[in-house]
Amino acid sequence: MNPVFRKLQAVNQVLTLCRATPCIQRPVWDSVDKRQYKSMPTHGIGRWRHFIPREPPKKKKDKHQMKPILAATDTAYGSLSVRVSGHDMTLVEHYSQYIHNLCNRLGIKVAESYALPTKTTEVMLMQEQGTKMFVEAVLKTHQRVVQLSSLDATLCPLFMGVVLKNQPEGVRLSVKEHTEADFHSRFKGRPELEGLMAQINQ
Repeated sequence: MNPVFRKLQAVNQVLTLCRATPCIQRPVWDSVDKRQYKSMPTHGIGRWRHFIPREPPKKKKDKHQMKPILAATDTAYGSLSVRVSGHDMTLVEHYSQYIHNLCNRLGIKVAESYALPTKTTEVMLMQEQGTKMFVEAVLKTHQRVVQLSSLDATLCPLFMGVVLKNQPEGVRLSVKEHTEADFHSRFKGRPELEGLMAQINQ
């Protein structure tokens, strides 16, 4: 057999093998432009929200309801309001948080913890010569209330001692019985709206 013919036959076999097995790999420049994983379905892999049971929608409350005021007994105080006030909001907030955490550690039940509306006081200064007054400074008084319920009488001296020892400078502290007037003082008065409601009711 002719050697040239043999070489041509071998090349022909190689070409037929290449045609029979298609190339699976794609060129590099083709894979850069097209991202194949975007078209692949995930079938919900990684989804977790369907595992959580659906909660019913919460009903909106018309008004904030006042909690019942507990009466004092022989061994425990009733509803008490620990009021913290001062001009530095950070100090007042941190001190009220400290009182709340102390109550949790001592096992004292905290009914509510809330902020009262900020009061603004203008300091007026009169000139030496003349009667005209001008505003020298504006002081803001921030107040926080921690409402306790059924404080044990034997635990009260210990609680008050710790609270007074850790009272920061410039913060006022007062403890008194919780009344209905204290509940209403939480909300800002709207005299214009109250006047309109009175006109409608007439």
